[in-house]
Amino acid sequence: MELNGTISAIVTGGASGLGAATARALAARGVKVSIFDVNAEQGAKIADEIGGAFFTVDVTDEASIDAALTSARAKHGQEQILVNCAGIVFGMKTASRKRDTGEVRAHGIPEFSRVIAVNLIGAFAVGAKSAAGMMDSEPVTADGTRGVIIHTSSVAADEGQIGQAAYAASKGGIKALALPMARDLARDGIRVNAIQPGLFETPMFDMITEDVRIALGKSVPFPQRLGTPEEYAALVIHICENEMLNGAALRLDGAVRLAPK
Repeated sequence: MELNGTISAIVTGGASGLGAATARALAARGVKVSIFDVNAEQGAKIADEIGGAFFTVDVTDEASIDAALTSARAKHGQEQILVNCAGIVFGMKTASRKRDTGEVRAHGIPEFSRVIAVNLIGAFAVGAKSAAGMMDSEPVTADGTRGVIIHTSSVAADEGQIGQAAYAASKGGIKALALPMARDLARDGIRVNAIQPGLFETPMFDMITEDVRIALGKSVPFPQRLGTPEEYAALVIHICENEMLNGAALRLDGAVRLAPK
């Protein structure tokens, strides 16, 4: 797919981190970008910066997704690119004991369900609805490409750490989703891939100290640093342009393998 002003894209979670970098990279190629996010202030700011459009979207709410897709398509036409970056992080052991009282508690079901709803079900919901729109559109390449969907998984899908049961399960689901979704949509020229970032500079790391940040960077075999959102966005661009990338889950991690904690 050639990225230019005839192509339209939607980026969920585009108000910050990996999503914001992706929105900027696509816009720099001339792509018409719609940002879907719950953070209206920051999302509108990024959209204004890149000459795109912003829509307030809760990816766990089907009506919210439907309304935003209708508005985005009215503004920019049918999207040929969907990048799902919307996600949350939550840490809790499967079962744990309080140090002060010795009381044992199980992982909360509402918390587990919330992570799955945002990270996995939300990505699938937006992806399925976007794919339906793509199927009803004309191809944009000689090979018959109608669109490309890129989900954000994580290396935690393979090496979930202590306290990451919910997060790793959600990202493992995203990894497993890529191939069957690609097979479902192949006949209509829609590709589906997933990216598994390693340790990246995102808002998830805002609460850690600089010493911890440096130590995490040194745990990466090479390059010994945290990845940048721009490096994630560069892979998004390549996936869009390389039509043989389909049904894959691609690690982007500097060869890091997560320790238990």
